[in-house]
Amino acid sequence: MNIQSAYKYWSQVYDTNENKTRDLEAVSVIETLNNIPFNTCLEIGCGTGKNTVCLASKAQHITAVDLTPEMIEKAKLKVQTPNVHFVIADILEDWNFYTLQYDLATFSLVLEHIENLAPIFEKLNLAVKENGYVYISELHPFKQYAGSKARFDIGNGEQLLDCFTHHVSDFTNTASQYGFKIVVIKEYFDDNDKTNIPRLLTLLFQKIA
Repeated sequence: MNIQSAYKYWSQVYDTNENKTRDLEAVSVIETLNNIPFNTCLEIGCGTGKNTVCLASKAQHITAVDLTPEMIEKAKLKVQTPNVHFVIADILEDWNFYTLQYDLATFSLVLEHIENLAPIFEKLNLAVKENGYVYISELHPFKQYAGSKARFDIGNGEQLLDCFTHHVSDFTNTASQYGFKIVVIKEYFDDNDKTNIPRLLTLLFQKIA
């Protein structure tokens, strides 16, 4: 199932169905950005707004972008503050949805749906200020090797989404090519049990001045 169609249907249950990856990533974004100052934020893949609420409490302006109108509508119900501007856009196309550079850009469970990371980092180089940050949190490649991928069930059978595996070096090498250095690499485990495969890979990059 293609990504836009999948999230259209998934939006019906995204906030209510059991989803360990979603819930653990909500922990990751708070911990990783706790001491990072930012007034402006570009949230790519805002979905139903699970992280937008947190980001809006810290930033003066957020551009919250998602591919799927149905996900955006859910987010708008949660976040009705004037500092958040919601945009429906495909990040594989031109980024004509912003008019400023941001202190922070975030990607939460988004880049597994993007095959080629280079065009994304090329655009980030333009969208993020010098010394600004890029937060990325994705399903860990080890989990993907074990057969995990984005999926949901709305009562008519399990639906699997198109996903791509990115190694840690894929992120770090591509980021470096476009002017970003790694600041944080962290793995998140279910119940913090490090005897199991990590569920999430979280990365924080900073744009080199």
